[in-house]
Amino acid sequence: MLYVVATPIGNRGDISQRAVDVLRGVDVIAAEDTRHSRPLLAHLGIATPLIALHEHNERRLAPRLLRRLEAGESVALISDAGTPLISDPGYPLVERARGAAITVVPVPGPCALVCALSASGLPSERFVFEGFLPAKGPARRARLGELGGERRTLIFYESSHRIGAMLADLREGFGPGRGAVVARELTKKFETIRGGSLAELCEWIASAEEHRRGEFVVLVRGAEPAAGEDLGEQERVLGILLETLGPREAATLAARITGGRRNPLYRRALELRGEAGEGVC
Repeated sequence: MLYVVATPIGNRGDISQRAVDVLRGVDVIAAEDTRHSRPLLAHLGIATPLIALHEHNERRLAPRLLRRLEAGESVALISDAGTPLISDPGYPLVERARGAAITVVPVPGPCALVCALSASGLPSERFVFEGFLPAKGPARRARLGELGGERRTLIFYESSHRIGAMLADLREGFGPGRGAVVARELTKKFETIRGGSLAELCEWIASAEEHRRGEFVVLVRGAEPAAGEDLGEQERVLGILLETLGPREAATLAARITGGRRNPLYRRALELRGEAGEGVC
């Protein structure tokens, strides 16, 4: 079996007993950075052999691990922190294992985006996880331009050396008054969850060097509906039409009846039918 094991994002006490048992029982642990993982495993009294699996070697190493799995060994996949594959390595190995009919077992636990969302005070019933935005300013601003009308809560990861520029681009792209939350160093000694407008958060992040230290999750409130747009009425009409029509036809007709936009209505029709969840985590 291939176990996908979540490890703490900061506080070591957050690891589950099941995760500890799995890490002790497998034949090998594939770790994003063995130097990072060894102190945690030593703290837990786990002596299982380690092998490095990171973004620079995972496509080369995945076939070798797959052969070990096919030979009857069990492998645990861990990242430096949190749940593997969420903006972390591991996808090629999991993809190949499932393609080879190897059993892949998730061992759930900490995840920074879920941790931040749960304490943010922003709408959480529907959200979009974007991971890390492009590092270069023009590409980052172009991506934010594509997301400007997104109504679900947006969640990003960001590094300490880009957090100021990223927040400034959010302010310019989404408007200074858009509500947002910056969460840094989650579950660690200097954990901070700061809410406010994007303008206020830009000022806060620039006000002290310690505010720019650590690892960041940035959450942004979704865009408000356009003036005169009644989402409740649109969804009511869409639901009625979906009783007899397909998503495309229902969205087209609902847009004509309510004056709404067809593309968002079509995406919502797919969601209501359970046929698509593109970009939803």
